[in-house]
Amino acid sequence: MSASSLPFTCALVTGGGGGIGRALSSYLISKGNTASIPAFVSRVTTEHPELDCLINNAGVQRPLEIFKTPTPEFLQKADQEIDINIRGPMHLALSLLEHFKGKPKAALINVSSVLGFVPFSVINPVYNGTKAWLHFWSVNLRTQIALAGLAERIKVFEIAPPSVETDLHRERVDPDDNKKRNNPNVMSIEEFMDEVSRKLENGEEMIAPGMASGFVDKWYAAYGETYERMTKKP
Repeated sequence: MSASSLPFTCALVTGGGGGIGRALSSYLISKGNTASIPAFVSRVTTEHPELDCLINNAGVQRPLEIFKTPTPEFLQKADQEIDINIRGPMHLALSLLEHFKGKPKAALINVSSVLGFVPFSVINPVYNGTKAWLHFWSVNLRTQIALAGLAERIKVFEIAPPSVETDLHRERVDPDDNKKRNNPNVMSIEEFMDEVSRKLENGEEMIAPGMASGFVDKWYAAYGETYERMTKKP
């Protein structure tokens, strides 16, 4: 992609919602198969040396009820969810950072969730925890890049969506409970992208569309200043 208002020109986007994106993500990182990532990154950067952006969008959300899901099945699904939602983004980011250091401008974009700030979807305990991890990973990654003197060259963005009209709930009893016809508070893809694209082009590093903004703003109001003070380079 190319746009003068964005800090990158060519992006690698991991899927996860369906189709080819989910198939590729699952192939690389399900069941702990992160050993495939270095070879994948090597091939991608060789074939596309212009690559200067990673968008960690891959993710799965599975309803896991501790007293209803049999323990072996629960653990297997939980491990796969952790592999895709945590280990995949971490391994991809760390594998690409050296490549990004050679670029005049580069970006890491992590898609977390409002549920990483307030885990009110109680049937998704693993998903909520993985998205909290991705938030803190993004915050610390941004700080370490800044402490290395690379903040102007490598930007770390976080997008924390609210409920959006997608197929994320495909494993629920009602997979359409996040569709507008059933929940008017859900954002459509068009509404979501309109806000995200505008804020991304404005250079906002923390993007919380729709109702997510209130939760995220409260988190930064409570902890943001303290975090900045305690991590400031002496």
